[in-house]
Amino acid sequence: MAQTDIILPSETASELPKVRSIGLGDLRDALAKGLDDFRAMPTHVIFVGLIYPVIGLLLFRAVFGYDLVPLLYPLAAGFPLIGPFAAVGLYELSRRRELGLDTSWKHAFDIIHSPSLRPICLLGGLLLVIFIVWLATAHALYEARFGDYEPTTFGEFARRVLFTPRGQDLIIVGNAVGFLFACLAFALSVVSFPLLLDRNVGVVGAIITSIRTIWRNPMVMVVWGIFVAGLLVLGSLPFFLGLAVVVPVLGHSTWHLYRKVIEADASPRPTYHPKAKGRRWAADFPVALFMPTSRGDGPAAGNR
Repeated sequence: MAQTDIILPSETASELPKVRSIGLGDLRDALAKGLDDFRAMPTHVIFVGLIYPVIGLLLFRAVFGYDLVPLLYPLAAGFPLIGPFAAVGLYELSRRRELGLDTSWKHAFDIIHSPSLRPICLLGGLLLVIFIVWLATAHALYEARFGDYEPTTFGEFARRVLFTPRGQDLIIVGNAVGFLFACLAFALSVVSFPLLLDRNVGVVGAIITSIRTIWRNPMVMVVWGIFVAGLLVLGSLPFFLGLAVVVPVLGHSTWHLYRKVIEADASPRPTYHPKAKGRRWAADFPVALFMPTSRGDGPAAGNR
Protein backbone atom coordinates (compact mmCIF):
# COMPACT_ATOMS: atom_id res chain seq x y z
CA MET A 1 0.00 0.00 0.00
CA ALA A 2 1.42 3.36 -1.02
CA GLN A 3 2.07 5.86 1.71
CA THR A 4 -0.21 8.91 1.63
CA ASP A 5 0.96 12.28 2.89
CA ILE A 6 -1.33 15.21 3.65
CA ILE A 7 -0.13 18.49 2.15
CA LEU A 8 -1.41 22.03 2.20
CA PRO A 9 -3.99 23.28 -0.32
CA SER A 10 -2.49 24.08 -3.72
CA GLU A 11 -4.72 27.13 -4.12
CA THR A 12 -3.59 30.39 -2.54
CA ALA A 13 -5.50 31.19 0.65
CA SER A 14 -8.17 33.85 0.20
CA GLU A 15 -7.85 35.20 3.74
CA LEU A 16 -5.29 35.26 6.51
CA PRO A 17 -5.61 32.80 9.42
CA LYS A 18 -7.01 33.88 12.76
CA VAL A 19 -4.56 34.53 15.60
CA ARG A 20 -5.34 33.36 19.13
CA SER A 21 -4.31 34.87 22.45
CA ILE A 22 -2.02 32.53 24.41
CA GLY A 23 -0.28 32.54 27.78
CA LEU A 24 3.01 31.44 29.31
CA GLY A 25 1.48 28.05 30.02
CA ASP A 26 1.14 27.55 26.28
CA LEU A 27 4.86 28.26 25.85
CA ARG A 28 5.70 25.62 28.44
CA ASP A 29 3.40 23.13 26.77
CA ALA A 30 4.87 23.86 23.32
CA LEU A 31 8.37 23.33 24.70
CA ALA A 32 7.33 20.08 26.41
CA LYS A 33 5.90 18.79 23.13
CA GLY A 34 9.06 19.87 21.31
CA LEU A 35 11.18 17.90 23.78
CA ASP A 36 8.89 14.92 23.30
CA ASP A 37 9.39 15.14 19.52
CA PHE A 38 13.14 15.33 20.04
CA ARG A 39 13.14 12.23 22.22
CA ALA A 40 10.97 10.38 19.70
CA MET A 41 13.18 11.33 16.73
CA PRO A 42 16.70 11.90 18.16
CA THR A 43 18.73 10.27 15.39
CA HIS A 44 16.95 12.14 12.65
CA VAL A 45 16.93 15.59 14.21
CA ILE A 46 20.53 15.44 15.38
CA PHE A 47 21.55 14.46 11.84
CA VAL A 48 19.75 17.52 10.51
CA GLY A 49 20.88 19.75 13.38
CA LEU A 50 24.56 18.99 12.78
CA ILE A 51 24.28 20.50 9.30
CA TYR A 52 23.57 24.00 10.61
CA PRO A 53 26.81 24.60 12.58
CA VAL A 54 28.81 23.56 9.52
CA ILE A 55 26.79 25.90 7.30
CA GLY A 56 27.34 28.76 9.76
CA LEU A 57 31.09 28.28 9.83
CA LEU A 58 31.36 27.93 6.05
CA LEU A 59 29.22 31.03 5.52
CA PHE A 60 31.39 33.02 7.86
CA ARG A 61 34.57 31.92 6.12
CA ALA A 62 33.09 32.66 2.72
CA VAL A 63 32.00 36.17 3.68
CA PHE A 64 34.99 37.33 5.69
CA GLY A 65 37.77 34.84 4.95
CA TYR A 66 39.87 35.43 8.06
CA ASP A 67 40.19 34.53 11.72
CA LEU A 68 36.92 33.71 13.52
CA VAL A 69 37.74 35.21 16.89
CA PRO A 70 36.52 38.84 16.47
CA LEU A 71 33.11 37.77 15.17
CA LEU A 72 32.48 34.65 17.22
CA TYR A 73 29.99 36.46 19.43
CA PRO A 74 28.18 38.28 16.57
CA LEU A 75 27.96 34.98 14.69
CA ALA A 76 26.50 33.20 17.70
CA ALA A 77 24.15 36.07 18.56
CA GLY A 78 23.08 36.37 14.93
CA PHE A 79 22.13 32.73 14.46
CA PRO A 80 18.55 33.40 15.68
CA LEU A 81 18.16 35.56 12.56
CA ILE A 82 18.26 32.49 10.29
CA GLY A 83 17.26 29.85 12.84
CA PRO A 84 13.57 29.77 11.78
CA PHE A 85 14.54 29.04 8.16
CA ALA A 86 17.13 26.46 9.17
CA ALA A 87 14.47 24.58 11.13
CA VAL A 88 11.93 24.17 8.30
CA GLY A 89 12.72 20.46 7.97
CA LEU A 90 12.14 20.01 11.71
CA TYR A 91 8.69 21.61 11.44
CA GLU A 92 7.88 19.04 8.77
CA LEU A 93 8.98 16.15 10.99
CA SER A 94 6.80 17.45 13.84
CA ARG A 95 3.88 17.87 11.43
CA ARG A 96 4.27 14.29 10.24
CA ARG A 97 4.49 12.89 13.77
CA GLU A 98 1.39 14.86 14.69
CA LEU A 99 -0.45 13.12 11.83
CA GLY A 100 0.95 9.68 12.63
CA LEU A 101 3.05 9.52 9.44
CA ASP A 102 6.54 8.14 8.94
CA THR A 103 9.20 10.43 10.47
CA SER A 104 12.44 9.15 8.97
CA TRP A 105 15.00 11.92 8.38
CA LYS A 106 14.49 11.97 4.60
CA HIS A 107 11.05 13.52 5.14
CA ALA A 108 12.71 16.67 6.48
CA PHE A 109 13.24 17.52 2.81
CA ASP A 110 9.62 16.95 1.75
CA ILE A 111 9.12 20.72 1.56
CA ILE A 112 10.28 20.48 -2.06
CA HIS A 113 6.75 19.20 -2.80
CA SER A 114 5.10 22.19 -1.12
CA PRO A 115 3.22 24.80 -3.18
CA SER A 116 4.78 27.29 -0.73
CA LEU A 117 8.35 26.29 -1.60
CA ARG A 118 9.04 29.55 -3.42
CA PRO A 119 7.68 31.77 -0.59
CA ILE A 120 9.65 29.70 1.94
CA CYS A 121 12.86 30.20 -0.05
CA LEU A 122 12.18 33.91 -0.57
CA LEU A 123 11.59 34.51 3.14
CA GLY A 124 14.63 32.40 3.99
CA GLY A 125 16.69 34.46 1.56
CA LEU A 126 15.47 37.64 3.24
CA LEU A 127 16.56 36.36 6.65
CA LEU A 128 19.91 35.33 5.21
CA VAL A 129 20.42 38.84 3.85
CA ILE A 130 19.59 40.30 7.28
CA PHE A 131 22.08 37.88 8.86
CA ILE A 132 24.87 38.85 6.44
CA VAL A 133 24.15 42.57 6.91
CA TRP A 134 24.34 42.03 10.68
CA LEU A 135 27.75 40.34 10.39
CA ALA A 136 28.99 43.12 8.11
CA THR A 137 27.71 45.73 10.57
CA ALA A 138 29.37 43.95 13.51
CA HIS A 139 32.62 43.80 11.53
CA ALA A 140 32.39 47.53 10.78
CA LEU A 141 31.75 48.32 14.46
CA TYR A 142 34.79 46.26 15.44
CA GLU A 143 37.05 47.93 12.86
CA ALA A 144 35.86 51.39 13.93
CA ARG A 145 37.26 50.72 17.40
CA PHE A 146 40.21 48.37 16.83
CA GLY A 147 41.19 49.00 13.22
CA ASP A 148 42.71 46.02 11.46
CA TYR A 149 43.90 44.41 14.71
CA GLU A 150 43.36 40.63 14.58
CA PRO A 151 43.86 38.78 17.89
CA THR A 152 45.81 35.54 17.79
CA THR A 153 43.98 33.95 20.74
CA PHE A 154 40.52 34.19 22.22
CA GLY A 155 41.97 35.19 25.61
CA GLU A 156 43.78 38.15 24.08
CA PHE A 157 40.61 39.23 22.29
CA ALA A 158 38.53 38.89 25.48
CA ARG A 159 40.93 41.08 27.46
CA ARG A 160 40.78 43.85 24.85
CA VAL A 161 37.00 43.79 24.65
CA LEU A 162 36.18 43.37 28.34
CA PHE A 163 38.83 45.55 29.98
CA THR A 164 39.37 48.51 27.66
CA PRO A 165 37.10 51.54 27.08
CA ARG A 166 36.94 50.83 23.35
CA GLY A 167 35.96 47.23 24.00
CA GLN A 168 33.26 48.15 26.49
CA ASP A 169 31.87 50.70 24.04
CA LEU A 170 31.82 47.95 21.39
CA ILE A 171 29.83 45.69 23.71
CA ILE A 172 27.18 48.34 24.39
CA VAL A 173 26.78 49.58 20.81
CA GLY A 174 27.07 46.12 19.27
CA ASN A 175 24.40 44.61 21.50
CA ALA A 176 22.07 47.56 20.90
CA VAL A 177 22.42 47.26 17.13
CA GLY A 178 22.14 43.47 17.29
CA PHE A 179 18.93 43.79 19.28
CA LEU A 180 17.38 45.81 16.45
CA PHE A 181 18.34 43.17 13.90
CA ALA A 182 16.92 40.44 16.14
CA CYS A 183 13.62 42.30 16.58
CA LEU A 184 13.28 42.70 12.81
CA ALA A 185 13.96 39.02 12.08
CA PHE A 186 11.71 37.86 14.93
CA ALA A 187 8.81 40.01 13.73
CA LEU A 188 9.15 38.62 10.20
CA SER A 189 9.42 34.97 11.12
CA VAL A 190 8.02 34.02 14.52
CA VAL A 191 5.33 31.79 12.91
CA SER A 192 5.93 32.47 9.21
CA PHE A 193 7.69 29.25 8.22
CA PRO A 194 5.33 26.82 10.02
CA LEU A 195 2.45 28.78 8.50
CA LEU A 196 3.89 28.53 4.98
CA LEU A 197 4.46 24.83 5.49
CA ASP A 198 0.83 24.39 6.56
CA ARG A 199 -0.96 26.87 4.26
CA ASN A 200 -0.40 28.59 0.96
CA VAL A 201 -0.62 32.21 2.16
CA GLY A 202 2.43 33.67 0.37
CA VAL A 203 5.37 35.63 1.80
CA VAL A 204 3.39 38.80 2.53
CA GLY A 205 0.55 36.88 4.20
CA ALA A 206 3.01 34.94 6.37
CA ILE A 207 4.84 38.09 7.46
CA ILE A 208 1.59 39.92 8.25
CA THR A 209 0.36 36.96 10.32
CA SER A 210 3.67 36.82 12.16
CA ILE A 211 3.43 40.51 13.05
CA ARG A 212 -0.21 40.08 14.10
CA THR A 213 0.85 37.22 16.38
CA ILE A 214 3.27 39.52 18.20
CA TRP A 215 0.71 42.32 18.31
CA ARG A 216 -1.91 39.99 19.83
CA ASN A 217 0.50 38.40 22.34
CA PRO A 218 3.25 40.98 23.02
CA MET A 219 4.48 39.82 26.42
CA VAL A 220 4.32 36.11 25.61
CA MET A 221 6.21 36.64 22.34
CA VAL A 222 8.85 38.75 24.10
CA VAL A 223 9.41 35.92 26.59
CA TRP A 224 9.60 33.40 23.76
CA GLY A 225 12.05 35.55 21.79
CA ILE A 226 14.36 35.99 24.78
CA PHE A 227 14.20 32.28 25.56
CA VAL A 228 15.00 31.29 21.96
CA ALA A 229 17.84 33.80 21.60
CA GLY A 230 19.38 32.75 24.92
CA LEU A 231 19.32 29.04 24.09
CA LEU A 232 20.76 29.62 20.63
CA VAL A 233 23.61 31.72 22.00
CA LEU A 234 24.37 29.05 24.62
CA GLY A 235 24.15 26.37 21.96
CA SER A 236 26.62 28.26 19.79
CA LEU A 237 29.33 28.03 22.45
CA PRO A 238 31.72 26.44 22.10
CA PHE A 239 32.04 26.26 18.31
CA PHE A 240 28.31 25.82 17.66
CA LEU A 241 28.28 22.19 18.83
CA GLY A 242 25.30 22.71 21.15
CA LEU A 243 23.14 23.75 18.20
CA ALA A 244 22.88 20.08 17.25
CA VAL A 245 20.51 19.73 20.23
CA VAL A 246 19.18 23.27 20.71
CA VAL A 247 18.03 23.79 17.10
CA PRO A 248 15.99 20.56 16.92
CA VAL A 249 14.29 21.14 20.27
CA LEU A 250 13.41 24.75 19.43
CA GLY A 251 12.35 23.79 15.91
CA HIS A 252 9.88 21.19 17.13
CA SER A 253 8.66 23.53 19.88
CA THR A 254 8.08 26.31 17.35
CA TRP A 255 5.80 24.04 15.34
CA HIS A 256 3.68 23.34 18.43
CA LEU A 257 3.68 27.05 19.32
CA TYR A 258 2.34 27.76 15.83
CA ARG A 259 -0.44 25.22 16.41
CA LYS A 260 -1.42 27.00 19.62
CA VAL A 261 -1.39 30.57 18.35
CA ILE A 262 -2.93 30.06 14.88
CA GLU A 263 -6.40 28.60 14.46
CA ALA A 264 -6.45 25.35 12.50
CA ASP A 265 -7.44 25.36 8.84
CA ALA A 266 -10.67 23.38 8.45
CA SER A 267 -10.64 23.41 4.64
CA PRO A 268 -10.24 20.05 2.87
CA ARG A 269 -6.72 19.03 1.85
CA PRO A 270 -5.64 17.16 -1.26
CA THR A 271 -3.46 14.08 -0.91
CA TYR A 272 0.07 13.57 -2.14
CA HIS A 273 1.09 10.10 -3.30
CA PRO A 274 4.87 9.70 -3.70
CA LYS A 275 5.73 8.15 -7.07
CA ALA A 276 7.11 4.64 -6.85
CA LYS A 277 10.45 4.22 -8.59
CA GLY A 278 10.50 1.49 -11.21
CA ARG A 279 13.40 -0.89 -11.64
CA ARG A 280 16.15 0.16 -14.04
CA TRP A 281 17.70 -2.40 -16.42
CA ALA A 282 21.14 -2.43 -18.00
CA ALA A 283 19.60 -2.84 -21.45
CA ASP A 284 17.88 0.51 -21.04
CA PHE A 285 21.17 2.41 -20.66
CA PRO A 286 21.69 5.23 -21.64
CA VAL A 287 17.98 5.90 -22.31
CA ALA A 288 17.25 5.29 -18.63
CA LEU A 289 19.30 8.36 -17.72
CA PHE A 290 16.70 10.58 -19.37
CA MET A 291 13.48 8.54 -19.26
CA PRO A 292 12.49 6.32 -16.29
CA THR A 293 11.94 2.77 -17.50
CA SER A 294 10.52 -0.17 -15.56
CA ARG A 295 9.89 -3.76 -16.52
CA GLY A 296 7.56 -6.22 -14.90
CA ASP A 297 8.09 -9.92 -14.49
CA GLY A 298 4.66 -10.95 -15.77
CA PRO A 299 2.99 -11.00 -19.19
CA ALA A 300 1.45 -7.59 -18.62
CA ALA A 301 4.85 -6.00 -18.98
CA GLY A 302 5.14 -7.13 -22.55
CA ASN A 303 1.74 -5.69 -23.45
CA ARG A 304 2.60 -2.10 -22.55
